[in-house]
Amino acid sequence: MDREEIDVELAARLVAAQFPHWADLAVTPVEVGGWDNRTFRLGATMTVRLPTAQGYVAAVGKEHEWLPRLAPRLPVAVPEPLGLGAPGCGYPWPWSVRRWIEGRPAAPGRIGDPVAFARDLATFLAALGGVDTAGGPLAGAHNFHRGGDLRVYDAETRATIDALGARVDAGLALDTWEAALDATWRGRPVWFHGDVAAGNLLVDGAGRLTGVIDFGTSGVGDPACDLVVCWTLLRGAARAAFREAVAADPAMWARGRGWALWKALITLAADAPSAAPDAGEHARVVREVLAEHRAAHGG
Repeated sequence: MDREEIDVELAARLVAAQFPHWADLAVTPVEVGGWDNRTFRLGATMTVRLPTAQGYVAAVGKEHEWLPRLAPRLPVAVPEPLGLGAPGCGYPWPWSVRRWIEGRPAAPGRIGDPVAFARDLATFLAALGGVDTAGGPLAGAHNFHRGGDLRVYDAETRATIDALGARVDAGLALDTWEAALDATWRGRPVWFHGDVAAGNLLVDGAGRLTGVIDFGTSGVGDPACDLVVCWTLLRGAARAAFREAVAADPAMWARGRGWALWKALITLAADAPSAAPDAGEHARVVREVLAEHRAAHGG
């Protein structure tokens, strides 16, 4: 099914067919509809969430099972499953109804005190990492190997560095990547979110962290993937405060740089080849990750 076919009308038909007690509620767009899933408002207190491709379907049942178990242990709001939908009305995959969480995505201009925000986020991740992992979903294909071994993306990363040519410092990028691969994880498996990004972090009117959404890439394994936010959203004093609060050792930080570098490289490569090599958010992340690696290794 084409992503553009997943619209308000389809969501309303699915709700009416499978949850008739909600059929009279309006289905409306939200500010950020999402990529892995299209999300719509259902009435004033709920959302409808529809995966956009087969690769995102495994998250539906996982979140439906585990979010109610995680929520009581976490310091901010997370999605509350209210209904599990089935394929229908021409839509081929399972889908979900969740309770609406108030807040807006944590764009830099919406964060009130960046240092306090960074510390609150670190507190959330520590609480998540402290939840009992018994029976939890181990890192794997269901979450695109977040929390697993970075070597899953070794060939892709090397090929991307080569394809980008002069748009990146290939030597430094390879050195940063290889340092991440060598920083072996030896800790116990813990719960991680897997996609700690601005769009999945909600803030209130004062710019404080009030909710975390989209646990589709969550699982049990190495939490280094959750450090990516340090380069994508946090800057300066906020980044330093986050690093201090999460108490990651140098090996975990190197793996975090590896996760950030991999994602920034593949998204940079997807940009138009004519784009200026130093333009755009993905290029900025690459530069900052490489600069931090150089500084950490005395370069």
